[in-house]
Amino acid sequence: MTAYRSLRPRLEPIALAWLLGLLTLLIVGSAQAASPRLASDTDGYAPEGSCAGCHQAEADAWEDSDHGWAMRPATPDNVLGDFADARFTDSGEAGDIQARFHREDERFLVTLDGPGEPEATHEIAYTFGHYPLQQYLIEMPGGRLQSLTIAWDSRSAAEGGQRWFSLYPGQTFTPDDPLHWQGRYQNWNAMCADCHSTNLQKGYDPVEDVFDTTWHEQSVGCQSCHGPSQAHLDWARNAPWAQQDAPTAASTAEPSAASSDTPGTSNSAEDIGLGVDLADMSGQELVGQCARCHSRRTTLGAGPVQGAPLLDSALPSLLTEGLYHADGQIQGEVYVYGSFAQSRMYQAGVTCTDCHDAHTGRVRVEGNGLCTQCHNSAPSPRFPELEPGDYDSVEHHHHTPGSEGAQCVNCHMPETTYMVVDPRRDHAFRVPRPDLTEATGSPDACTRCHDGMSPDRAAGSIKEWFGDLARSERDDTHYGEVFAAARQGRGDALRPLQRLVADDDTPDIVRATAIDALADLGPPALPTLEAALEDDSGQVRAAATPAFASAPDALRVERLLPLLDDPLRAVRDEAVRALAGISPQALPENRREAYRAAREDQERRLRANADLPGNRLTLAVLLERSGERDEAIEQYRAALAMDPYFLPARVNLVTLYSRGGDTAASRRLLEDGLALDDMPRTDRGHLAYLLALSLAETQQFDEALDWLSKAAEWRPGHVRTHYNRALILDRLGNKPQALVALEQGLRLAPDSPDLLYAAVYLNAAAGRIPQALSALERLRRQRPNDPRLQQLERQLRAR
Repeated sequence: MTAYRSLRPRLEPIALAWLLGLLTLLIVGSAQAASPRLASDTDGYAPEGSCAGCHQAEADAWEDSDHGWAMRPATPDNVLGDFADARFTDSGEAGDIQARFHREDERFLVTLDGPGEPEATHEIAYTFGHYPLQQYLIEMPGGRLQSLTIAWDSRSAAEGGQRWFSLYPGQTFTPDDPLHWQGRYQNWNAMCADCHSTNLQKGYDPVEDVFDTTWHEQSVGCQSCHGPSQAHLDWARNAPWAQQDAPTAASTAEPSAASSDTPGTSNSAEDIGLGVDLADMSGQELVGQCARCHSRRTTLGAGPVQGAPLLDSALPSLLTEGLYHADGQIQGEVYVYGSFAQSRMYQAGVTCTDCHDAHTGRVRVEGNGLCTQCHNSAPSPRFPELEPGDYDSVEHHHHTPGSEGAQCVNCHMPETTYMVVDPRRDHAFRVPRPDLTEATGSPDACTRCHDGMSPDRAAGSIKEWFGDLARSERDDTHYGEVFAAARQGRGDALRPLQRLVADDDTPDIVRATAIDALADLGPPALPTLEAALEDDSGQVRAAATPAFASAPDALRVERLLPLLDDPLRAVRDEAVRALAGISPQALPENRREAYRAAREDQERRLRANADLPGNRLTLAVLLERSGERDEAIEQYRAALAMDPYFLPARVNLVTLYSRGGDTAASRRLLEDGLALDDMPRTDRGHLAYLLALSLAETQQFDEALDWLSKAAEWRPGHVRTHYNRALILDRLGNKPQALVALEQGLRLAPDSPDLLYAAVYLNAAAGRIPQALSALERLRRQRPNDPRLQQLERQLRAR
């Protein structure tokens, strides 16, 4: 069989402002737009503060939490920054920016004067967060709130705080630059609002690019987690045991409305008017409730859906390059879930609230006592597989007691700092693996602390301390080594990826990432991809589905139609997109209406959430596959207008033009991307590689070679770049340099069948028969059943 795979978008998950480019605000059109505000309809939500009447202790705990501070009006009680005529200046290539923070009575103001931006004064409308930094929101036309990129460091002076600082130190931007504070990725409505307010409705108009945004609680209140609570409030007021005066937001009525020992009442969430029963969830289900916000993800536009599985509201990001190191350690800003989902703790049913108080958000115990709640000489019967031991001891951590090195989190949860001042810990709770550094290029906890120590020396210490324990913590091949090989484009990654998918003990997020990588490897991966469509894990099913998007209709119907009935919305959405463009006659008559309705529903949700380039991209893919080429082009271009650095939209549009025979338009897009000053090196290398292939197709080999050489410089770990460069050098008659390029590839992927085939051919053509036979022998180990190899050996030996 043939593997059917279209160029799939890498769907952009929720990102923060400091990661990517942004779009200068469009002029407000005729569509409805208004300042963000409280929703006029209740929609089942109780008024903010209603829960405190019976749950005062929980409300008090929440008040000073990160959730309680998520978003507040800019009042003297809430503004932490210095607005007493404080000044801030920063310089960058674009010029200087000067900011003055000042007050007029109860109004907090900032006057900005930056490159290409005439001096103007803006009023602060809301505060955003509180520790270790506080950001500030400004109302702008089109119903927007925009986040300043100058923030207040709210740490103590002793910690280096109590100062204004730039989230982009040493960089300044003009208003048309993707990183200017008024742009797309500094926009609260699109980027932040759904996780910083309760029941946020963006009200986005994709034609006019304006918002009419509402909330039911301005910050992250009780109903963000517990769901709409008006029915519960009504139950409390009408319960037979209730006092004559029903509880109100200000009352302190006793007993608690949720008390299970009240005569005539039930402990069931449904019976007491709550739609979400957190107490009845499994560990992973409960983590999924937190992950609706605490994850890097693609939202599905379905609203908050409290109590539903995570994949009904979002599709979490995989362990992709740029977000995670090859071994799964956090790299980009990924908000905890993706790392925690890799951990043994997650697999065992540990939840966020085992370590964090649900209402304050703070850890339940400070220091190593947090870990030794479970990891001790008499582990909890809840986790019978835990090995008993004295883990808070020199015999285990091998550091001075009380020192930084003796803290569990510094070895098992290393920090990465984001937003300049905000260190966040990796929640995979992994064993330090400095022995993987060379193979994966990933950092390790040991050498992060011990400056000047080599990974080899650190690995030697771990082996000396733990002996076989270090080896027992790893498989023959760690998934980090497998993903590093896949990222390099190595053909020998196929079998290790297949083994990862087949191993039920491997975390689902790792298996789904392996499926995503297998979709690039052609026909040999097809049986694994087909089996993955029926996997128990929704994340694996969702990762496998796009690989069949360009299959013949009959195969798509056979493989994908059952997924329209999948219990998870994320999987159904992937199936709808992969089925897009299918002939109605190819569908069973009794399923045509269901597919049509599902496709229309998805397009509606995508248009309502097309305020970010990733969602525009997904909409464009759906339209392109449905045969709506012109509108697909319009949506791809809209995504690039929002963010010219957004590689998936550029690559997909290049491919669309190329398939349509418009080589000139395709190359212009590639050249425009290569001309962007701040394009990341790896992305620049990818574009250079595609441009080289395009030039080679039209026999422009000298120009293709130039771009392949640049691609090899910008993305040296990409095996196919070296492979194609070697073939073009040979085509141009430069066999010595062709062999050098081939060796560069073989150093990265010594077992790649494509590179070994090329090595046989190039060495034989250069008269290097022993080297050709050596490469052939290595190739035989990779392809023992290839009938061509025996004949090829006879020909070589005859020479």
